[in-house]
Amino acid sequence: MIGGRVPDPPDDSVEPIRFFGQWLAERNLGLVPIAEPATFDWPGQWLAIVDGPGDAHAVVMFGSPSGVWLDPAGAYRDSGKIGSGWMLAPLDLHLSTTTPYGAAAGVGTVAAILLAPAAEAPLRRVDGAEALAGRGLSGDRYANGAGTFSAPGRGYELTLVEGEVLDEIQLPWEDARRNIVAKGISLNALVGKRFRIGAVECVGRRLAEPCAHLEKLARPDLLRPLVHRGGLRADIVSDGTIAVGDEIS
Repeated sequence: MIGGRVPDPPDDSVEPIRFFGQWLAERNLGLVPIAEPATFDWPGQWLAIVDGPGDAHAVVMFGSPSGVWLDPAGAYRDSGKIGSGWMLAPLDLHLSTTTPYGAAAGVGTVAAILLAPAAEAPLRRVDGAEALAGRGLSGDRYANGAGTFSAPGRGYELTLVEGEVLDEIQLPWEDARRNIVAKGISLNALVGKRFRIGAVECVGRRLAEPCAHLEKLARPDLLRPLVHRGGLRADIVSDGTIAVGDEIS
């Protein structure tokens, strides 16, 4: 169902649950914690973390009542003590499991670039910004590791949003709290793909979905009209300058 090789976390600074949660979000999937895994039963597969000798091990469980479906390390056989559990579930049941966010992005342009020096600070428009690979836009809070959601992981370096969506719901571009306002492109289709903004190479990680924090900073009742339309979280692959009017392709 997932397809492709499952990546390894880049280093020990990234929590595995956070990392794989981000990777799964690119595929319209998420990990849901199980409240009482020791007594959980489910007529399908779920992941148990077993406290084995010297370390914790992942075991795939199945059935109602549940038994071991896959236990490569023999941890459940040796211990049988389940410490925590997780289920893999779609983020949105209405979306496809193959291309949940669309396949054709088209070509767009940079309509605005917005930066904020610190978390919750007002965004200001600039004509151009230096893109720093592995960090973000120079002068922005996420490049400095000072954003509200700054953390090791994927998709914290650059955010984009479609100007047409913001205009439709009459939200000022600065209030959307995204770095780049794009015109003429379907950003959702860039999830999991490499793309260019001018000469700068980026990779789309997952949707920049709305949340209660955005409603607090901008205005109430924003969450529902921005579900699946709140933009794109991306990482920067190559250094360069991004300017208003640059092509996004």
